[in-house]
Amino acid sequence: MFNRISNQYIKSIFNHSSDHYDLMNDMMSLGTHRIWKNVAVKVCNLKQNHTVLDLAGGTGDLTIKFAKILKNSGKIFLVDINKRMIEIGKRKIRNLGLIKNIYYIQASAENLPFEDFSFDVVVVSFGLRNIQDQEKSLKSIFRVLKTGGKLVILEFSKPSSKTLKKLYSIYSFFLPYLGLLFFDNFHSYQYLIRSIQVHPDQNYLKKMIEKSGFKKVNYLNLIGGIVSIHVGYKTIFN
Repeated sequence: MFNRISNQYIKSIFNHSSDHYDLMNDMMSLGTHRIWKNVAVKVCNLKQNHTVLDLAGGTGDLTIKFAKILKNSGKIFLVDINKRMIEIGKRKIRNLGLIKNIYYIQASAENLPFEDFSFDVVVVSFGLRNIQDQEKSLKSIFRVLKTGGKLVILEFSKPSSKTLKKLYSIYSFFLPYLGLLFFDNFHSYQYLIRSIQVHPDQNYLKKMIEKSGFKKVNYLNLIGGIVSIHVGYKTIFN
């Protein structure tokens, strides 16, 4: 139903936008991505000594939040397919003095280099739509979660009201031109908007997560469905 592009192309997109990625997030969300991420972190409900996977973690916004919660307990793995993004994230995180128990790994979501039952929580923040094979990645996530573990996905979604859809459509049309104006980068922003447009809606994604083996799958709409948070569990009855 949803045509995916290659991981190599996605790498090239983020290579071109990595230096201003954090600013790009502010522009795309008008700064509200920080609030949405805080909500996602609360949904994760981390406990001391948890092992957490920040998948498609980019420049480490959520890893920073997790590290401040876990302090020196537990482990946090920031995984991204793009080496440049990881390097920027590592520098940003270490500049905050957050060093212990944080690990950086370049890998694809479809083939996670971890043993079965490794993580208490896996979170994907604004990254699922950039993964080439989403169904394979969900199965990979399911494999590495511990029994009782939780998957949290924060992602752009589909607005519920016609008015909001129209306003969002107008904004989406102009965003690539803002990327061209401020960063001399039209195509990266055009791709990001397109990736949002073709991403599954809330109910379709819920079914995809359930098909991968997760139970008690549900979602929370934020700002009228422009963004949603999906949650699923790997239960003892899987």
